[in-house]
Amino acid sequence: QVQLVQSGGGLVQPGGSLRLSCEVSGILVSKYVMKWYRPDPEKKWKLVAQIIPGGNTRYGEKVGGRFTISRDDVKNTVYLQMNDLKPEDTDIYYCNAGQSSGAFWGQGTQVTVSS
Repeated sequence: QVQLVQSGGGLVQPGGSLRLSCEVSGILVSKYVMKWYRPDPEKKWKLVAQIIPGGNTRYGEKVGGRFTISRDDVKNTVYLQMNDLKPEDTDIYYCNAGQSSGAFWGQGTQVTVSS
């Protein structure tokens, strides 16, 4: 069985920081393309960040250098460090592990940025 358990969300003020965690069991994060997604206003998935097994990363257009995706292979956990948060970052963020054979999803975690 495969499980992706997310944590680390919450309520922060604009300019604050959060670190989202995605603890994975049943697969190795070092062997999968790991992604963070959020739905856009039209309810279509938008890529927030991605890290591939070789370690290369890429980010969505709205990140603007404020977010960093990373991976701890010993803990089998993927992180999203979110700095200088803005109200438009408010959403539910989902962790995803993918290969050509299929993908697995976390349960989602709420991020709210508000004064």
